[in-house]
Amino acid sequence: MLREFPIGLTPPDWLVRNLKPQQAPTNRSAMVRAALGLALPLAIGLAVGRPAYGALAAMGALSGVIGDTADAYRMRILNIAVPQLFGAVGVALGTLVYGQGWYAVTAVTGVALISGMISTIGAVASVSGLLLLLNCVVGAGLPMPSPWWLAPVLMTGGGLLVLLLALLSWPLRAGVPERTAVAATYRTVADLLAIAGTDRAEEYEEARRTVTQSLNQSYDLILARRARYHGRNRELTRMLAQLNAITPVIEAAPAAHLAAGPLPPQIPEALHHLARAVESDDASLPPLHLPAPITETARAVDHALRHTAEVVTAPDVDPRGIDDRLGRPAALGIRTARTARNVVLSANSWRYGVRLAVCIGIAQSLVSLVPVARSYWVALTVTFVLKPDFGSVFSRALMRALGTVAGLVLAAFVLAEVSLSWWDVLVLFLLAPLIPALTPRGYGYQTAAITPVILLLSDILNHQGTALLLPRLNDSLLGCAIVLTAGYLLWPESWHSRVGDRLADAVADTAAYVEAAFGDGTDLSARARMRRRLYRDLSVIRTEFQRALTEPPPTGRRAAAWWPLVVAVERIVDATTAARVRVRHGAPPPSAGEIAQVALQLRELSEGVRRAETLIAVRTDLTGPVGSVLEPLRQEVAAARAITSPH
Repeated sequence: MLREFPIGLTPPDWLVRNLKPQQAPTNRSAMVRAALGLALPLAIGLAVGRPAYGALAAMGALSGVIGDTADAYRMRILNIAVPQLFGAVGVALGTLVYGQGWYAVTAVTGVALISGMISTIGAVASVSGLLLLLNCVVGAGLPMPSPWWLAPVLMTGGGLLVLLLALLSWPLRAGVPERTAVAATYRTVADLLAIAGTDRAEEYEEARRTVTQSLNQSYDLILARRARYHGRNRELTRMLAQLNAITPVIEAAPAAHLAAGPLPPQIPEALHHLARAVESDDASLPPLHLPAPITETARAVDHALRHTAEVVTAPDVDPRGIDDRLGRPAALGIRTARTARNVVLSANSWRYGVRLAVCIGIAQSLVSLVPVARSYWVALTVTFVLKPDFGSVFSRALMRALGTVAGLVLAAFVLAEVSLSWWDVLVLFLLAPLIPALTPRGYGYQTAAITPVILLLSDILNHQGTALLLPRLNDSLLGCAIVLTAGYLLWPESWHSRVGDRLADAVADTAAYVEAAFGDGTDLSARARMRRRLYRDLSVIRTEFQRALTEPPPTGRRAAAWWPLVVAVERIVDATTAARVRVRHGAPPPSAGEIAQVALQLRELSEGVRRAETLIAVRTDLTGPVGSVLEPLRQEVAAARAITSPH
């Protein structure tokens, strides 16, 4: 334990956060798919006397294993198959410029620019951009069999083998993933209501964040499936109606939490009954037996819960009458054009693309132009370290170096003891499951699992044995140094946490939400969308905050100072929602002047957060009518204003 270290030797907090493994369940099915997906191609290659072909197919399978992260089968198709197409293009381009000096540098750098820009679109695009660049680097750095199209075919085949293994159990699936996700959302809301009104504040906050994550996942799953339908699908419409129906219950939760005393146990239990009905698609649920509501908060919860039960037990849903908060998906061509335009016009996509291209250009120049023995491992390291969705650049570089050392220790034993034979298949069969098992634990653990696998497959292609180990370590450290210099230290944004700017945006959006919540010109759907977007943005801010804490001083220390304000903004949104629910169920509405005063204070707070370098308390005048529905909200705004001001 850390307290056992002498004071002077206690490791810094940011280092402990980087090294601490994350808690995550073990996906045994993914481990089995990884073992079969990587070992089977190599076994076939050895059986037909073409071990290099088997190694290439296994490399493609490795890409498939990296993308095999979705629970829903339809999402597995997107997460694995689409990136394989980009990977095929990447290895084809790399093969064509192998050993071509400046042509190789130019091609790989250009691919890095495109890869970085498309990686900002979303999760599938991020993996696609990764494989596009990763395979281009491999193709430009390793000799591939002729003709040029053979390597792309073999690697794509290996990736599709992992997809096939992932889809084998589709006919035996227990239920529709989207319906299971909606039922899970109902259960998280039940857990939230069970805690609401108690003195377990930290548990309530954690439960509310779980509800937000579950709701986002459910909407994302349904939206991803509906993207395949330009018309209406009654099954999806029904699930969407059920998901929309839980929103009023979620909105009533903050009001219930601010009320004196917990809710009756029949209420969360009723939600568990509804969750079972959603999961089984059973509309024959008996009437709910709920206690008679007395207060406006109790009436809000009761009304929302009964409305949810009506939707769940409805035998059918008319697609024309549903409040569709996702919107009708546009045609594929229109969505593609919009996405391409957004990427081209986005400063963020250009910024990341240029940063990645600069680092890859330097790495590939050292490999292709400098007359010193360097391998594709330099650019490969840059590719993995500079991924935007793997956490802090600094921590990834650190964990890449440590993970590579750990992986090389294991690889040294394997390459020293195992010659090219059927033993390689057994070793790969044992090493491959470590990738899905360790990846959720953290980036360094993923690197330690992937490194010996790539080295083993590389050895089959170029037959260098243990001579690979020390050069690969040097190349990894060089790649990390390039990223830390050209991709981290030289970029001013690396030294500033983005928590403050994103918090400022969230506070400004909260001011608009306050005005919309009590105004006459905003319908219920628009308010629900605003509230859900706010909670999603706050969830992103929390993720960014956790990322910033892994940075060394002063970035990590500055980020930690923003934490009280992150909590304060979340409480402001909760208080706004609670006030709106109370008004809808009998509480006197606030005056226009009271609303304007709170919105003005929130916008001033937003500007102060945007300009703040340090957090200094300020006095705030937020007086208003005693007993007003906005009194809890005014208190939360005053508390937030007391945390920070421009300085």
